[in-house]
Amino acid sequence: MTLMQLHYVITISETGSLNKAAELMYMSQPSLTSAVKELEKELGIIIFNRTGRGVTLTSDGAEFLLHAKQIYGQYETVLEKYGKSGSLKKKFGVSTQHYSFAVKAFVDMAKSFDMSKYEFAIRETKTGEVISDVSTLKSEIGVLYLCDFNRKSMMKLLKTANLEFHHLIDCRAYVYLWKNHPLAGLESISFEQLEGYPCLSFEQGDNSSFYLAEEILSTNEYSQVIKANDRATMLNLMVGLNGYTLCSGIICEELNGSDYMAIPFRDDEQNQNSTMEIGYIIRKNMVLSRMGELYIAAMKKYLQID
Repeated sequence: MTLMQLHYVITISETGSLNKAAELMYMSQPSLTSAVKELEKELGIIIFNRTGRGVTLTSDGAEFLLHAKQIYGQYETVLEKYGKSGSLKKKFGVSTQHYSFAVKAFVDMAKSFDMSKYEFAIRETKTGEVISDVSTLKSEIGVLYLCDFNRKSMMKLLKTANLEFHHLIDCRAYVYLWKNHPLAGLESISFEQLEGYPCLSFEQGDNSSFYLAEEILSTNEYSQVIKANDRATMLNLMVGLNGYTLCSGIICEELNGSDYMAIPFRDDEQNQNSTMEIGYIIRKNMVLSRMGELYIAAMKKYLQID
């Protein structure tokens, strides 16, 4: 039994004629008759009584027609939503640690599409959720970083989630703070100079480990630490409390404004700098969508990567 055979039965019952039904479906009457007979043979029932005046449903045929209409109606609903001319909006999502360049690239990508025809999502979220979102296809692409400290644990998590990491850029640590911070005029800032100012970091959840921290040098001992859930709150804390955070130094003024700056972190023997390897994650062997390809291209363009 095929969907086409169901369509034949429904059309014949509506027209009451094999000839009219065949005409409507642009096929010959003998071909239509043959298809119906094959279906009747498969089901073991007679669907139509054939007379000189046309065709009528048998009692078995009338019962079967109810099921046929239900099944074919569901097929048409699916086709209407998912077919070439369907109403379903194509989806594309990105999950990322809190990087303004990742948001800027998303904006540039989205501008190249008619957004009334797409359902886009950008999620600045916890590291564990970035991994989970991509693993479950909630998002097609994730953006996060690796370093010497977290690399082994992170790669194990990615392997377990069937994900692969693609390198974008290497960065050294910068101190990100408000332009009127007491240390804002320095060419570089040491860990000792940061003593007395609150270190700001993004909340990773109650059961998270140091390996999931977004900020480099997360294992250092800080006298004051404040957790935040979003970038806007963190920026407010920089202004209100002269807080700071350690970041990649890649700042998008278009999104964050010009009231903040990134100053190189100056390491010492006890507080060694480290390289942040920022990249994106996708599912293994996945073919990227057109949106995904353009998003990665937009990130590389912003980061000036060939």
